[in-house]
Amino acid sequence: MAEQTAPPVIRDGTPAKPDAAVVRDALGVGIAVGLSGFAFGVTSAGSGLSLLQTCVLSLLVFTGASQFALVGALAAGGNPFTAAAGAFFLGTRNAFYGLRLSQLLALPKAVRPFAAHWVIDETTAVALPQPSRRAARIGFTVTGLTLYVLWNLTTLLGALGAEAIGDTAAWGLDAAGPAVFLALLAPMLTSATERATAGIAVLLGLGLLPVLPAGVPVLAAALAAPAVLWAKGRRPAPTGGEKDSR
Repeated sequence: MAEQTAPPVIRDGTPAKPDAAVVRDALGVGIAVGLSGFAFGVTSAGSGLSLLQTCVLSLLVFTGASQFALVGALAAGGNPFTAAAGAFFLGTRNAFYGLRLSQLLALPKAVRPFAAHWVIDETTAVALPQPSRRAARIGFTVTGLTLYVLWNLTTLLGALGAEAIGDTAAWGLDAAGPAVFLALLAPMLTSATERATAGIAVLLGLGLLPVLPAGVPVLAAALAAPAVLWAKGRRPAPTGGEKDSR
């Protein structure tokens, strides 16, 4: 039971953060992002998915960027298998989040399979900056619970109200999810390597959008990471007084 008795992680002498402050921050993120589930419900229903399919996607997939990528590709006439593959590869980032969060949260083994379902951009963004393990656990739990409940509730409401909304493209609701994802991701791009990878991925995705079938540009954008790592490996190591830009 080492996971339960592990001491709190205090970073660099940072004072403990009050539980109320952590809960406040977590609720702020959970509520703000959870409400955008309405946009997903409307967009999903507008792309041809049924009410049941839309709600099951939010209940079981529960990663907004991947969900929007899937229904966006379907709405554009993309092949369902290509759309699903694009959403899957976009969602693999959560596996890397999980590697870091598993060390930080150190949850009991019985809880981990359930907690894994809440390993998403928002819970990671709230948990990682916390100064202690207790604060990280509170932030992760409150964000995950708030977001899961609100996201699924507003998904249902959005799907039910899709007919009243009309054309989702006219309202721009299909851009709500990706916009939230980018807003959370941008502050995490702290190194030159990360910024270069994100920039190339955007250029690949947008540049190939007019020439490739829907869903494929998302897959092609994943090539940015190995390309940047390859270029970085080809650079000579800094010498003398040169400083690494990272």
